[in-house]
Amino acid sequence: MAGMATHVITGAGSGIGAAVTRRLHARGDELVLHARDAGRAKQLAAEFPGARTLVGDLADPDKLSWAFSHQSLPDRVDSLLHIAGVVDLGDVGDLTPKSWRHQLNVNLIAPAELTRHFLPQLRAAGGHVIFVNSGAGLSASAGWSAYAASKHGLKALADSLRQEEHAAGVRVTSVYPGRTASPMQAKVHQQEGKEYDASKWIDPESVATTILMALDLPEDAEVNDLTVRPGR
Repeated sequence: MAGMATHVITGAGSGIGAAVTRRLHARGDELVLHARDAGRAKQLAAEFPGARTLVGDLADPDKLSWAFSHQSLPDRVDSLLHIAGVVDLGDVGDLTPKSWRHQLNVNLIAPAELTRHFLPQLRAAGGHVIFVNSGAGLSASAGWSAYAASKHGLKALADSLRQEEHAAGVRVTSVYPGRTASPMQAKVHQQEGKEYDASKWIDPESVATTILMALDLPEDAEVNDLTVRPGR
Protein backbone atom coordinates (compact mmCIF):
# COMPACT_ATOMS: atom_id res chain seq x y z
CA MET A 1 0.00 0.00 0.00
CA ALA A 2 1.88 3.03 -1.26
CA GLY A 3 1.78 6.49 0.29
CA MET A 4 -0.32 7.57 3.24
CA ALA A 5 -2.92 4.88 3.70
CA THR A 6 -5.89 5.39 6.03
CA HIS A 7 -6.91 2.48 8.24
CA VAL A 8 -10.06 2.13 10.34
CA ILE A 9 -9.29 -0.23 13.23
CA THR A 10 -11.44 -1.84 15.92
CA GLY A 11 -9.84 -3.40 19.00
CA ALA A 12 -6.84 -1.03 18.92
CA GLY A 13 -6.67 -0.90 22.71
CA SER A 14 -5.18 -4.31 23.46
CA GLY A 15 -3.69 -7.55 22.18
CA ILE A 16 -3.43 -8.04 18.41
CA GLY A 17 -5.23 -4.75 17.70
CA ALA A 18 -2.75 -2.73 19.73
CA ALA A 19 0.21 -4.48 18.05
CA VAL A 20 -1.15 -3.76 14.55
CA THR A 21 -1.98 -0.16 15.48
CA ARG A 22 1.52 0.46 16.87
CA ARG A 23 3.12 -0.81 13.66
CA LEU A 24 0.90 1.26 11.35
CA HIS A 25 1.31 4.33 13.57
CA ALA A 26 5.11 3.96 13.57
CA ARG A 27 5.24 3.98 9.79
CA GLY A 28 3.17 7.15 9.58
CA ASP A 29 -0.12 5.85 8.21
CA GLU A 30 -3.38 7.66 8.97
CA LEU A 31 -5.37 5.91 11.70
CA VAL A 32 -9.04 6.07 12.63
CA LEU A 33 -9.39 4.12 15.88
CA HIS A 34 -12.76 2.83 16.97
CA ALA A 35 -13.63 3.22 20.66
CA ARG A 36 -16.72 2.12 22.53
CA ASP A 37 -17.07 5.44 24.42
CA ALA A 38 -15.58 8.94 24.69
CA GLY A 39 -13.31 7.99 27.62
CA ARG A 40 -11.74 5.13 25.66
CA ALA A 41 -11.39 7.40 22.61
CA LYS A 42 -9.43 9.88 24.72
CA GLN A 43 -7.06 7.12 25.91
CA LEU A 44 -6.45 5.90 22.36
CA ALA A 45 -5.83 9.44 21.08
CA ALA A 46 -3.25 9.97 23.84
CA GLU A 47 -1.56 6.64 23.11
CA PHE A 48 -1.41 7.21 19.33
CA PRO A 49 -0.78 10.93 18.71
CA GLY A 50 -2.28 12.14 15.44
CA ALA A 51 -4.81 9.30 15.23
CA ARG A 52 -8.48 10.13 14.85
CA THR A 53 -11.13 8.29 16.85
CA LEU A 54 -14.58 6.98 16.05
CA VAL A 55 -16.99 6.28 18.92
CA GLY A 56 -19.73 3.64 18.85
CA ASP A 57 -20.71 0.61 20.90
CA LEU A 58 -20.14 -2.66 18.97
CA ALA A 59 -22.41 -4.41 21.48
CA ASP A 60 -25.29 -2.32 20.09
CA PRO A 61 -24.90 -2.50 16.28
CA ASP A 62 -28.35 -0.98 15.69
CA LYS A 63 -27.06 2.35 17.00
CA LEU A 64 -23.73 2.49 15.13
CA SER A 65 -25.16 4.27 12.11
CA TRP A 66 -26.73 6.93 14.34
CA ALA A 67 -23.51 7.35 16.35
CA PHE A 68 -21.40 7.76 13.19
CA SER A 69 -23.82 10.30 11.70
CA HIS A 70 -22.84 12.67 14.54
CA GLN A 71 -19.08 12.37 13.89
CA SER A 72 -16.78 13.26 11.02
CA LEU A 73 -15.88 10.12 9.08
CA PRO A 74 -12.77 9.70 6.92
CA ASP A 75 -13.28 10.46 3.21
CA ARG A 76 -10.72 7.83 2.31
CA VAL A 77 -10.50 4.31 3.74
CA ASP A 78 -7.75 2.01 2.43
CA SER A 79 -8.35 -0.70 4.98
CA LEU A 80 -10.92 -1.71 7.57
CA LEU A 81 -9.42 -3.95 10.25
CA HIS A 82 -11.93 -5.84 12.40
CA ILE A 83 -9.87 -6.89 15.42
CA ALA A 84 -12.22 -6.27 18.38
CA GLY A 85 -13.87 -9.33 19.88
CA VAL A 86 -15.44 -10.72 23.05
CA VAL A 87 -15.51 -14.23 24.43
CA ASP A 88 -17.79 -15.76 27.06
CA LEU A 89 -17.35 -19.50 27.47
CA GLY A 90 -20.11 -21.79 28.62
CA ASP A 91 -21.90 -25.01 27.75
CA VAL A 92 -25.01 -24.87 25.57
CA GLY A 93 -26.96 -26.02 28.62
CA ASP A 94 -25.87 -22.92 30.54
CA LEU A 95 -25.51 -20.05 28.05
CA THR A 96 -28.33 -17.49 28.07
CA PRO A 97 -29.68 -15.54 25.08
CA LYS A 98 -27.98 -12.46 26.56
CA SER A 99 -24.57 -14.14 26.30
CA TRP A 100 -25.28 -15.41 22.77
CA ARG A 101 -26.51 -11.99 21.68
CA HIS A 102 -23.55 -10.12 23.12
CA GLN A 103 -21.01 -12.30 21.31
CA LEU A 104 -22.97 -12.30 18.04
CA ASN A 105 -23.38 -8.51 18.19
CA VAL A 106 -19.72 -7.67 18.85
CA ASN A 107 -18.08 -10.47 16.85
CA LEU A 108 -20.38 -10.66 13.82
CA ILE A 109 -23.18 -8.12 13.42
CA ALA A 110 -21.08 -5.05 14.29
CA PRO A 111 -18.35 -6.01 11.77
CA ALA A 112 -21.07 -6.46 9.12
CA GLU A 113 -22.55 -3.05 9.95
CA LEU A 114 -19.13 -1.30 9.99
CA THR A 115 -18.30 -2.90 6.65
CA ARG A 116 -21.61 -1.74 5.17
CA HIS A 117 -20.87 1.76 6.43
CA PHE A 118 -17.38 2.02 4.92
CA LEU A 119 -17.90 0.07 1.68
CA PRO A 120 -18.30 3.19 -0.50
CA GLN A 121 -14.89 4.49 0.66
CA LEU A 122 -13.30 1.03 0.38
CA ARG A 123 -14.58 0.62 -3.18
CA ALA A 124 -13.29 4.08 -4.14
CA ALA A 125 -9.83 3.28 -2.75
CA GLY A 126 -9.64 -0.34 -3.95
CA GLY A 127 -9.30 -1.08 -0.26
CA HIS A 128 -8.92 -4.11 1.98
CA VAL A 129 -11.14 -5.59 4.70
CA ILE A 130 -9.38 -7.79 7.24
CA PHE A 131 -11.35 -9.90 9.68
CA VAL A 132 -9.35 -11.22 12.62
CA ASN A 133 -11.25 -14.43 13.17
CA SER A 134 -10.10 -17.30 15.43
CA GLY A 135 -9.24 -20.98 15.33
CA ALA A 136 -12.80 -21.26 16.71
CA GLY A 137 -14.04 -19.92 13.37
CA LEU A 138 -12.88 -23.18 11.77
CA SER A 139 -13.78 -25.73 14.45
CA ALA A 140 -15.89 -25.58 17.59
CA SER A 141 -15.05 -27.23 20.91
CA ALA A 142 -17.08 -28.01 24.03
CA GLY A 143 -17.80 -24.82 25.96
CA TRP A 144 -17.18 -22.58 22.95
CA SER A 145 -20.54 -22.77 21.11
CA ALA A 146 -21.60 -19.10 21.13
CA TYR A 147 -18.13 -17.70 20.46
CA ALA A 148 -17.42 -20.28 17.74
CA ALA A 149 -20.83 -19.63 16.16
CA SER A 150 -20.07 -15.91 15.98
CA LYS A 151 -16.67 -16.64 14.41
CA HIS A 152 -18.04 -19.26 11.97
CA GLY A 153 -20.52 -16.52 10.99
CA LEU A 154 -17.64 -14.07 10.55
CA LYS A 155 -16.01 -16.50 8.10
CA ALA A 156 -19.26 -16.62 6.11
CA LEU A 157 -19.46 -12.82 6.13
CA ALA A 158 -15.90 -12.55 4.80
CA ASP A 159 -16.39 -15.25 2.15
CA SER A 160 -19.58 -13.63 0.81
CA LEU A 161 -18.10 -10.13 0.91
CA ARG A 162 -15.02 -11.31 -1.01
CA GLN A 163 -17.17 -12.61 -3.87
CA GLU A 164 -19.49 -9.60 -3.87
CA GLU A 165 -16.72 -6.98 -3.92
CA HIS A 166 -14.01 -8.68 -5.96
CA ALA A 167 -15.02 -6.88 -9.15
CA ALA A 168 -14.88 -3.56 -7.26
CA GLY A 169 -11.24 -4.25 -6.37
CA VAL A 170 -11.87 -4.70 -2.64
CA ARG A 171 -9.69 -7.41 -1.08
CA VAL A 172 -10.96 -9.49 1.84
CA THR A 173 -8.79 -11.50 4.22
CA SER A 174 -9.72 -13.70 7.19
CA VAL A 175 -6.97 -14.35 9.73
CA TYR A 176 -7.41 -17.29 12.10
CA PRO A 177 -4.99 -16.95 15.01
CA GLY A 178 -4.58 -19.76 17.50
CA ARG A 179 -4.31 -18.81 21.15
CA THR A 180 -2.52 -15.47 21.43
CA ALA A 181 -1.01 -13.92 24.56
CA SER A 182 -3.50 -11.14 25.27
CA PRO A 183 -5.92 -9.92 27.97
CA MET A 184 -8.63 -11.94 26.20
CA GLN A 185 -6.55 -15.10 26.54
CA ALA A 186 -6.02 -14.42 30.24
CA LYS A 187 -9.81 -14.17 30.60
CA VAL A 188 -10.32 -17.43 28.70
CA HIS A 189 -7.90 -19.23 31.03
CA GLN A 190 -9.73 -17.78 34.02
CA GLN A 191 -13.03 -19.08 32.61
CA GLU A 192 -11.44 -22.47 31.97
CA GLY A 193 -10.02 -22.53 35.50
CA LYS A 194 -6.47 -22.91 34.13
CA GLU A 195 -3.25 -21.12 35.01
CA TYR A 196 -2.25 -18.58 32.37
CA ASP A 197 1.31 -18.60 31.02
CA ALA A 198 1.72 -15.99 28.25
CA SER A 199 4.99 -17.54 27.03
CA LYS A 200 3.12 -20.63 25.79
CA TRP A 201 1.03 -18.71 23.28
CA ILE A 202 1.56 -16.63 20.13
CA ASP A 203 2.94 -13.13 20.67
CA PRO A 204 0.43 -10.55 19.33
CA GLU A 205 3.37 -9.01 17.40
CA SER A 206 3.68 -12.23 15.37
CA VAL A 207 0.01 -12.09 14.38
CA ALA A 208 0.45 -8.38 13.56
CA THR A 209 3.29 -9.34 11.19
CA THR A 210 0.98 -11.69 9.26
CA ILE A 211 -1.77 -9.04 9.06
CA LEU A 212 0.66 -6.43 7.69
CA MET A 213 1.96 -8.96 5.18
CA ALA A 214 -1.58 -9.45 3.82
CA LEU A 215 -2.20 -5.69 3.85
CA ASP A 216 1.02 -4.81 2.05
CA LEU A 217 0.77 -7.36 -0.78
CA PRO A 218 0.80 -5.83 -4.26
CA GLU A 219 -2.64 -5.42 -5.79
CA ASP A 220 -2.23 -8.43 -8.09
CA ALA A 221 -2.61 -10.80 -5.13
CA GLU A 222 -4.99 -11.35 -2.25
CA VAL A 223 -4.59 -13.53 0.84
CA ASN A 224 -8.01 -15.07 1.43
CA ASP A 225 -7.45 -17.16 4.55
CA LEU A 226 -4.49 -17.14 6.88
CA THR A 227 -4.17 -19.57 9.80
CA VAL A 228 -1.59 -18.74 12.47
CA ARG A 229 -0.81 -21.41 15.09
CA PRO A 230 1.43 -21.39 18.15
CA GLY A 231 4.96 -22.30 17.05
CA ARG A 232 5.95 -23.94 20.32
